[in-house]
Amino acid sequence: MPHHPAPGTLAPRHALPDTLWFTRCPVPTATGIAADRHWLAQEFAADGIAVRSLQDRASDLTPDLRGTHYTHALPGLFREGGNVPALWARSRGEATRLIGLTWIEERQTILVAPGSGIRGAAALRGRRLALPRHPLPIDFWRAMALRGFEGALASAGYGLDEAELVDVPAGDGTGPSAPQWSAELAALVRGDVDAIYVKGALAVEAARRAGAEAAVELDDLPDRTHRVNNGTPRPITVHQRLLDEHPDLVTRFLTVLLRAADWAAAQPEDVARILGAETGAGAEGVHGAYRPGTHRTLHPDLSGERLDLLARQAAALHTHGFLPEPVDVHAWADPEPLRLALINLATSAP
Repeated sequence: MPHHPAPGTLAPRHALPDTLWFTRCPVPTATGIAADRHWLAQEFAADGIAVRSLQDRASDLTPDLRGTHYTHALPGLFREGGNVPALWARSRGEATRLIGLTWIEERQTILVAPGSGIRGAAALRGRRLALPRHPLPIDFWRAMALRGFEGALASAGYGLDEAELVDVPAGDGTGPSAPQWSAELAALVRGDVDAIYVKGALAVEAARRAGAEAAVELDDLPDRTHRVNNGTPRPITVHQRLLDEHPDLVTRFLTVLLRAADWAAAQPEDVARILGAETGAGAEGVHGAYRPGTHRTLHPDLSGERLDLLARQAAALHTHGFLPEPVDVHAWADPEPLRLALINLATSAP
């Protein structure tokens, strides 16, 4: 558990870090909004602390440093991204803490070949479902597909054992040689599989190019538990060392994210522009993946509901072999930085 000094006591003094790092996935995040507005760099400039992103300067970074997006083995790193790598890092023993969760629908879809006639979750029973296999430290793409199919089947009263899971070799999901969803879509076009899982803005564009059709729109499933996946809920994590040595920096970082989420809630057009830059998708992909009102859903919290949904995800990932050890999500969470950030924001409001 983190050590929060008792009232009236002084915490041990530690030298300020030279650099704070942040990393986010190419999805809607308050971190991405704050970075676009240059608010993170501005917040810490007076302290002489540089703020750098693992994405913006990736070409200047060593492979080990870039890899901390997955491992979080960097004490000065804030991460807002998919829960599969975050849970995996914690499961492996990395000293991270969960300080916020968001829930943002981004069009999770089960796609099928045109003219297949497969429609609805119940129609997935007995079908060949694509499970990509990527050369990554933690194959979150595979985990997403498995959990997407699991949620869809569960919504119709079925389990994964009532379908055929088909391995599909894939690249790392980046770059022109192996763009997102390309291996799965190719397998669908060849007829090697009957259905694939996709999500997000680039998937909307890729599906259109391939002529694939939607069999199940997971975002429309009324039970949220059937939509739990890598991005729902999406965690904000920080290293325990930074939280112990400089809790004020963590609180200030979260305060900036809350301010960014407030700003985004009133700026739908600007948020759409930023999402295009963050996801690498065009207007068609952004508008197809993110429903009206997405710009109002970037605020993190640590509500009991979101923690319970993440705990459900952690249990499933451990059951399916993605996590080497179980993760106690409620023990992992530290609500104090977000509580203080909300106070900071309220007292600084004009």
